[in-house]
Amino acid sequence: MAASAHIVDLVPAGSGAPLATLLKAASDELRLHILRVLAQDSFSVSELCTIFELRQSALSHHLKILIDAGLLSRRKEGTAIFYRRALAEGPLQELQEQILRHIDDTPITRSNSRGIERVQRQREDNSIAFFKGNADRFREQQELIAPWADYSEITLQLLDRLEQDAFESIVEVGVGEGWLLPDLAKRARSVTALDLSQDMLRLAKQHANHLPNVAFVQGSTDVLVQRDHQADAIVANMVLHHTPEPKKVLAEAACLLKPGGHFIVSELCAHDQAWAREHCGDLWLGFTPEQLDIWAGQARLSLNASVFLAQRNGFQIQVQHFQRC
Repeated sequence: MAASAHIVDLVPAGSGAPLATLLKAASDELRLHILRVLAQDSFSVSELCTIFELRQSALSHHLKILIDAGLLSRRKEGTAIFYRRALAEGPLQELQEQILRHIDDTPITRSNSRGIERVQRQREDNSIAFFKGNADRFREQQELIAPWADYSEITLQLLDRLEQDAFESIVEVGVGEGWLLPDLAKRARSVTALDLSQDMLRLAKQHANHLPNVAFVQGSTDVLVQRDHQADAIVANMVLHHTPEPKKVLAEAACLLKPGGHFIVSELCAHDQAWAREHCGDLWLGFTPEQLDIWAGQARLSLNASVFLAQRNGFQIQVQHFQRC
């Protein structure tokens, strides 16, 4: 009696990429590097060309194979197309997830890391250039997306519920025009107003330079880390979606916090309003609460409270209160 053969259907019933297409996509070393790089961020075609030092024609071929296999998804944001890892689904979901786990077990190459650093620096330069040219109009543009009064009120409520007479030190990251500084100055013996943009700091000083317990510092959170600064609480309102590496900001904020210290983040929930990149200097189209929680957990910050504000003009605001473990 002849042994029966086990036949694998290369096009399983239901949606999802054929098995042969998925295996072909995972059989090339460059495509594995692309998936590894896209594990924690989305990049445009031109940014990926910078990272991998390839011409667009050469890279696009590999991107198409990964999309056909269901491993990548793409979306048009303004005039650029951004790529990110796709969520595994369909009959081959388990195999797709296993492939990605194996890919992530290998660190990103040094060459690719340098390429990502170049892209992040360019994003940061673009963001600084935007604020330099739009500082006087920023408040008006930002109000279209997220009314300052809404999330600032929640931020102060979260600080006040901690039932402390006064904090020793509060840091505001991305101070902008400094509208929150008078309220923070009432709640702390010292307040550090931090911003990358010299023009935004100039506006903040116009509003709050008379406050004796407020110090103005130009730079990002790593400047304070290098100074061994310590804070009881850190506030970052509508900042992370303007930064090239929001995960790094959370990690550095955790370094600045004293044990048991508090980090309050107001941010946009993930959205599809691509015009915000050009008109508001946004580098990220918001974040899912789960993504912020993952980054916070990696920085040894635990979630204390979450507040979600009503949607406006297609945007929803989340206010997350994290505490250093």
